[in-house]
Amino acid sequence: MPSTDTRPPDRLLPEDVEFYEREIASFLPDRVFDAHTHLWRRQETGWDLPGCPADVGLPEYRRLMNDLHPGRRMAALFIPSVRPTDAGLFTSQNEWVARAVAADRSCRGLFFIRPEDDPEWVRQEVRRLGLHGLKCYHTMAPVKPTWEAEIPDFLPERLVRVAHEEGWAITLHMVRSRAAADPANIRWIRRYCERYPDMNLILAHSARGFQPAHNLEGLPHLTGLDNLYFDTSANCEPIAHQAIIRIVGHDKLMYGTDLPVCHGRGRHAGAADAFLWLYEDSPVWGEKHVDIRPVLIGLEHLRSIRWACWSERLDDHAVEDIFWNNAARLFGVD
Repeated sequence: MPSTDTRPPDRLLPEDVEFYEREIASFLPDRVFDAHTHLWRRQETGWDLPGCPADVGLPEYRRLMNDLHPGRRMAALFIPSVRPTDAGLFTSQNEWVARAVAADRSCRGLFFIRPEDDPEWVRQEVRRLGLHGLKCYHTMAPVKPTWEAEIPDFLPERLVRVAHEEGWAITLHMVRSRAAADPANIRWIRRYCERYPDMNLILAHSARGFQPAHNLEGLPHLTGLDNLYFDTSANCEPIAHQAIIRIVGHDKLMYGTDLPVCHGRGRHAGAADAFLWLYEDSPVWGEKHVDIRPVLIGLEHLRSIRWACWSERLDDHAVEDIFWNNAARLFGVD
């Protein structure tokens, strides 16, 4: 389909524009639901991100997304951006997301939780703010290092239960070194999904398959769960998405940008039984006679989805499912 390039020039370099026209423009559907993206205010997060405003609410989000999806209709599942600080900042960030959701009926929002939160308070706050589910994060776990936390350390079962009772979604960025291949992660995901069928669990970053071998090994143990979904957010490895499409089904995969990550430059790469991130300032971009100019991570991510869809021979309707229909069905968007 033809592109409509209405993007502002300040955040984009010529290599970004050329990459988009060559790799993405003809692939990207007319509608894009971003099932994993963040809003924030600098005074509460401390973020000072190149190319991004100090505060990102709905209007700023739309302008930033025009860099990646020019001319497309956009909707989103907004996630608060928080640091492990006092409770007042958590409340403010959840309210910041609620404000964006209230301004656009096609958007949805999650409520950031801490493992010590009281379930009845969470229920009350999510209802009060008009949000649609929960977001947890390993940095809130009371264990060290948090990168090796088990899922209940930062997503306790009592909060999964209230999500089941309310019919909410939960976005989970699992950790531990082997991600979807880790036996403890497999055990807790199956337990939560089977015991709480009215809760929809979304595994972020294509099951955190930054090393796609973990998806190939672990996903066969996570089949048959009707309430298990995946968002692609910022994962640049085509096989991570391809494993989900082939093993679980394309109807469980949803596109996500992971703003602000998508507006950094570089990408990640699987290595050994792990992965590494290559950023704009990583000393890796001069290789022999080649002068590599890294593009936006969000563009690399879009190309990885394109390659996965090509490899799995998905037709246009299936691609539209990944970019809009799957999330729209899950969150009741017209």
